[in-house]
Amino acid sequence: MSKKILIVDDEPNIVMSLEYAFKKQNYEVFIARDGQEALNILESEIPNVVLLDIMMPKVDGYQTITQIKNNPQLTDVKVVFLTAKSKAADVEKGLSLGADKYLTKPFSIRKVVNEINQLIE
Repeated sequence: MSKKILIVDDEPNIVMSLEYAFKKQNYEVFIARDGQEALNILESEIPNVVLLDIMMPKVDGYQTITQIKNNPQLTDVKVVFLTAKSKAADVEKGLSLGADKYLTKPFSIRKVVNEINQLIE
């Protein structure tokens, strides 16, 4: 079974290190630099997981997850926030919008990969 992940973040260094780590785990990796780009990719690709930043240009993570959750074709897609917004209220909002996990920056790549693997096993 092929594992697919969509990484949505506007910080190139984060994207590169996550992309490398997930490719080593045999994931097919898709990259979006903002929510709009992510939604465009989701029209043709259905990943197992969307790893989603919150603070991004154009369409932020909150708007993006709302669109994903409202799309009947994406009901099986897991959404994981990976963000610098670490206040309890932010975590609560993210989970209330339907996120399957909420991870905060700075993060350990190994921990993120483990969390994602556990989520889709």
